[in-house]
Amino acid sequence: MLASGNNSLHPVSFILLGIPGLENYQFWIAFPLCAMYLVAIVGNIVVLHIIRTDHTLHEPMYLFLAMLAVTDLTLSSSTQPKMLAILWFHAHEIEYHACLIQVFFIHAFSSVESGLLMAMALDRYVAICFPLHHSTVLTPAVVGKLGAAVMMRGLLWVSPFCFMVSRMPFCTNHVIPQSYCEHMAVLKLVCADTRVNRAYGLFVAFSLAAFDIIVISISYVMILRTVLRLPSEEARLKAFGTCASHICVILAFYIPALFTFLTHRFGHHVPRVVHVMFANLYLLVPPMLNPIIYGVRTKQIRDRVIQGCCGKIP
Repeated sequence: MLASGNNSLHPVSFILLGIPGLENYQFWIAFPLCAMYLVAIVGNIVVLHIIRTDHTLHEPMYLFLAMLAVTDLTLSSSTQPKMLAILWFHAHEIEYHACLIQVFFIHAFSSVESGLLMAMALDRYVAICFPLHHSTVLTPAVVGKLGAAVMMRGLLWVSPFCFMVSRMPFCTNHVIPQSYCEHMAVLKLVCADTRVNRAYGLFVAFSLAAFDIIVISISYVMILRTVLRLPSEEARLKAFGTCASHICVILAFYIPALFTFLTHRFGHHVPRVVHVMFANLYLLVPPMLNPIIYGVRTKQIRDRVIQGCCGKIP
C-alpha cells in the first residue's frame, strides 16, 4: 500500500526480515544480542554517572568520554529494541517515517562517534606533546564547542539523506533484508535514478571518515615521535598506556564500520548472512566495548566502579 507525498509515492511501511538465512535460529540469536545491549546500556550509564558525580573527572578526556557514552546509548537504542522485537516477536513491520528516523539516527550518530574519536585523539596529542599547555588549550568551553561542532556536523551532513529519499518514488517491493533501516538498504527499494543519492552518500562517508582518520593518524604519529624521545622507559610506557584505551576503541569502531560500508556497496559476493551479522554487530559491539575498555584501562573509573560495588559511593 502506498501513501501520497507531495511529489512522490512512499509505502506506508517496510518489512524488516531480521537475519535472512538464519530464520530458524533468530529467536536464540536474540539472547546474546540482548545481553550485549544490556551491557552497553548499563556500562555507559555507569560511566556517565561516575563522570557526573566525580568532579576530579571533569577533564577533557572524561568529558569526551561522557559524550561518547551518550552517543553509544543513542546509537544502540536506535536499532536494538526493534531488532529484538523482530527476532523474538516477529514484529517485522516498521512505519515509513520511523524507518527514515532510524536511518537518520544511525548515520548521524555514527558520524558523531567518529568525530568524537577524532577529538579524543587531539586531546591525547595535546596532553602528551604539550602537557604544560593542555589545561589552557582544552578548556571546558573548548571541549564543549568541539562536541557541539561534531554534533552539528553529523546532523547537517546526514539530514539530506532522509530528505532526498523522502522525495523519491518506491517500488512495490518494500522488504529490507536486514534488521534495521539503513540508507543504502532503503535506497535499493527506490524506483528512480539514485545516482545522486549514492554519490552524496559516498561523498559524506569518505569525506567524514577520511578527515577523521587522517587527523587521528597524524595525531598518533606526532604522539609516537614525542613518546620515543622520552628519556625513560617508564615514561614511555605510561604515555603509551594513556593511548591504549583510545586505540582499542578506534579499532572496535572503524573495522566493522568499514566492512559494513564496503560490503553494502561493493561486496556482492559476500554472503548476505555475513553482511547482516556484521551490520548488527557494528552498531552494538562498540557501544558495549567502550565502557568496558575505559573501565578496565582507566584507573579513576575502575576505582570508582570497585568502590560502587563495595557500597562506598553515596
